[in-house]
Amino acid sequence: MLNRDQLEAFAAVVEYQSFERAATAISITRGAISQRIKLLEEALCVVLLIRDRPVLPTAAGESLLRHVKTVRMLEQEVYRQIAPHGKGQERIRLAVAVNADSLATWFSACSAEVLQLLPVALEVLVEDQDHTWSMLLRGDVVGCVSTEPKPAQGFEVVELGAMEYRCVATSAFAQIHFPQGLRANEVASVPAVVFNRKDALHEEFLKLLFGVTMERYVKHYFPSPSALLNAIRMSGGYGVVPEEQARGFLGSGELVDLAPSTPLRVPLYWHHWRQESPLVHRITSLIVQSARHALLFDAANHTGSHNKPLTAINA
Repeated sequence: MLNRDQLEAFAAVVEYQSFERAATAISITRGAISQRIKLLEEALCVVLLIRDRPVLPTAAGESLLRHVKTVRMLEQEVYRQIAPHGKGQERIRLAVAVNADSLATWFSACSAEVLQLLPVALEVLVEDQDHTWSMLLRGDVVGCVSTEPKPAQGFEVVELGAMEYRCVATSAFAQIHFPQGLRANEVASVPAVVFNRKDALHEEFLKLLFGVTMERYVKHYFPSPSALLNAIRMSGGYGVVPEEQARGFLGSGELVDLAPSTPLRVPLYWHHWRQESPLVHRITSLIVQSARHALLFDAANHTGSHNKPLTAINA
């Protein structure tokens, strides 16, 4: 059996990314925390930490960190069952990684359910859907929304559905810059509104529409879904936004769809630890159910345990 003090020392160093800060956090000396981790590495016959600034876990360290966090959550759930008026009153801290567009649309209602039904202190970390996966592998989060369809070793993946995007602009902007429709020869000089430098959605849409990769064009960066949409509504440029966000503005005529026959559909997946606590499994179930209700999902071709009703626990 692994030594608990050594495990907690290791987890503290990873979480604080420093031996000194970790030692202060768990009230032991710098030498003591180094000794505990050395003994743990010797017991496992593997290097757990990259001793640099900041201190980072190795691949083996990432696996061990997930183990420590799982044990913590399991212990907290046991406290809730057998000592509900003591430590059982504490909420279980955990983090998930979600892309900004999901957070601004379907995940908002999902998180409300999580907070109402489950005894958690939830941290939602926002990252591009192509980059949330690495946060899961490091052990920063217990699950993530990602575009990656295949799970890494030690993880499981569930298909959530596809988020549909529309390329939109104000009517006035479209008349000035795209009087004959969205054409490839005009794209380079017309400003597009995109989320940030990691965001590849606009390039994906242009490739879908024109069949070629187009990277050189004028870009405005607005790293917030609402700010991005507002920039388009102010005729600052055109851009790709979730259909759910654009729906009302398209209906009112404030915005026009520049490619109504070519929606961009981005498949999303929920990745989570294979060995997850019952509480995290309930969170997985809530997220999958919410996503499949909101996103484009062919239920006829998918069956599995995550389609079963969720048994909630009281906060």
